[in-house]
Amino acid sequence: MTEKTTARKATLTARKVRGIVKEMNLRAHRAKENGDPVAYCMVGSQYDEILHAMGITPIWTENYAGLCAAKRVAENYILRAESDGYSGVVCGYVRTGLGFERARQELGAIPEGAPDGGMARPDMMLGSSTACDPRFKWYQAAGKYIDVPTYAIDVVAPPVHCDLKDVEGYYVAYQLEQFKGLVEFLENQTRRKLDLDKLDGAFERAQQVYQVWWECDQLRRAVPGPMPSEDHFNVFVPALFRLCDDVTLDFYSELRAELRERVANGVGVIEDERYRLLWAGGLPPWHTMWIFNYFEDRGAVFVIERVYRGFDPVEIPKHITHPLEKLAYRTFQRMTQKYEQARRNTGNANAEFILEYIRDYQIDGMVMHATKSCRATTVGQLYTKNLIQSKIDIPFLQLQSDIIDLRDFSEEHWKSSIDAFLETAAYKKGSVGLF
Repeated sequence: MTEKTTARKATLTARKVRGIVKEMNLRAHRAKENGDPVAYCMVGSQYDEILHAMGITPIWTENYAGLCAAKRVAENYILRAESDGYSGVVCGYVRTGLGFERARQELGAIPEGAPDGGMARPDMMLGSSTACDPRFKWYQAAGKYIDVPTYAIDVVAPPVHCDLKDVEGYYVAYQLEQFKGLVEFLENQTRRKLDLDKLDGAFERAQQVYQVWWECDQLRRAVPGPMPSEDHFNVFVPALFRLCDDVTLDFYSELRAELRERVANGVGVIEDERYRLLWAGGLPPWHTMWIFNYFEDRGAVFVIERVYRGFDPVEIPKHITHPLEKLAYRTFQRMTQKYEQARRNTGNANAEFILEYIRDYQIDGMVMHATKSCRATTVGQLYTKNLIQSKIDIPFLQLQSDIIDLRDFSEEHWKSSIDAFLETAAYKKGSVGLF
């Protein structure tokens, strides 16, 4: 395929991610050849350290679907899934994954042309409740094509109006039981016992990774912005998919050093940064990432984003010493980070994050991506936009397509919408302020 789908990268570190992705997928094939356990996994499920401590090699199926979209090979898999009755509004990641499994079942081998050699056949599939319901159902549905054990972990958060002091104990205890259930399942499947020392070491390494990644994003407050969102949608890979590897901490340390140098020297993404934008919601269009450069060619840079972000650092109280309890406590803290602030202001934790970014990153306009097949990130976008605009007068653009399915994308419509949005941003520039 000759058509370019990716975006130009501003940072040298971001350009290294494609090699990391290739190695990640090839490592799963090597593990399979060596007889080591391999598992299909979901991003953000909070079990990364457990898998690492037990020597289980993860295959991140959502990431692979995004890779298929970027390589423009997803349509073949999507059509196979739809021919089995899966609607076009079912998650694009899911349809790509199910179509891949059907193709493998029909061919008796990995489909020809699958990026990075395809996904290795898993020994188990590990779903979760994080973010959306397809994460519970995807792997159950995949059982039609691939007969391996499936387990789904519940990752929970209280309603935003709750008094956190009253409910924390219940939620942490429940989350701990969920992790214990997962460990029991994994021990039965792999015939390996969880090494608590390894788990604790993996936890501490992960804490360091998220701390350094957070510091990288703090550097992005600088004007001009040193790193754009299209780079972010590459550099999140090591933390979200190789969290506990030694190379991951090195990667973010290298990125931090590069960003410090760019900030010190006043190096921005483009020569003339006129508009600082926020990617405020919705997953990115993996099939058409070059659209970020279309903004930049018109003086607009996405300096920060609200999608696939690292969690803000969480400090673990000294009295919590068991590594599984640390995981449970950290999960609760991550899920409720803006609750107290939201109760005092908008009543919506996501809106609080966005308002904070608008202030801290000096944002001139916000963009959301309404994706046909992702209800979890699309439903509520206009409600959130109205909350934000009740607090601050800022231009807004909602683009519409899909995360994977190119059939829902109109280049002409997007470009005309972007041009009109930037005209509004130009008019409003200098007048944005709190009411």
